Amino acid sequence: MALSSAPSVQNVRRAVDRIKVRVPPIGLAGTLNVPPSVHGLVAFAHGSGSSRFSPRNNVVAEALNADGIATLLFDLLTADEESNRANIFDIPMLAERLVDAVRWLDHQPAVRGLPLGLFGASTGAAAALMAAARLGDRAAAIVSRGGRPDLAGDALDMVRTPTLLIVGGDDLLIIDLNRLALERLQGPKALEIVSGASHLFAERGALEAVVDYARNWLKRYLRHAQEPTSQSEHRRE
Repeated sequence: MALSSAPSVQNVRRAVDRIKVRVPPIGLAGTLNVPPSVHGLVAFAHGSGSSRFSPRNNVVAEALNADGIATLLFDLLTADEESNRANIFDIPMLAERLVDAVRWLDHQPAVRGLPLGLFGASTGAAAALMAAARLGDRAAAIVSRGGRPDLAGDALDMVRTPTLLIVGGDDLLIIDLNRLALERLQGPKALEIVSGASHLFAERGALEAVVDYARNWLKRYLRHAQEPTSQSEHRRE
């Protein structure tokens, strides 16, 4: 029987370059994961009480890496700032730091110029939406997991980036907030409700559903954002 030439997920995981970084201007700690033959990039904005080590965000990131999409997971707050809970809900500050991270990524040889997606969880979703309103066409897609898009305020009316909102079916208040936010978004948009899932998607199969929804949305719109004249993949040097 002929052996398949397709690389296994485990082999792809081994091949990913995992680069520890400090995101300017204040040196926020993060990890930039760059797979072989990379053709897209997603920056993550974690939610309240979480960090770049979020197990759920890392599961999503690993799946994207296996699809050839680079990921940046970084802390939006310093250790000192995390001690003040008000900072967790300072959405303009978090959005500014996400924009700073994108500008920094645009100067990194391994990923510069790649189609960009934003992935936000909880309050990080509001930061991603507010950042997208500032980034304009630079952001090709947004995914929110259990997010609070309502906290983006008036920025919602300026977001034309294709946006997917994913909510747990048992997270009733968050469903209502996401439905209201969805109406205000100006670009392609969708709301996916994962049946039987709570806010953290800890139930069997719930996080897998998030991964499937997210990767399909991101692959679709990052592909659309690629230059039509470019037929080659962006390879690591």
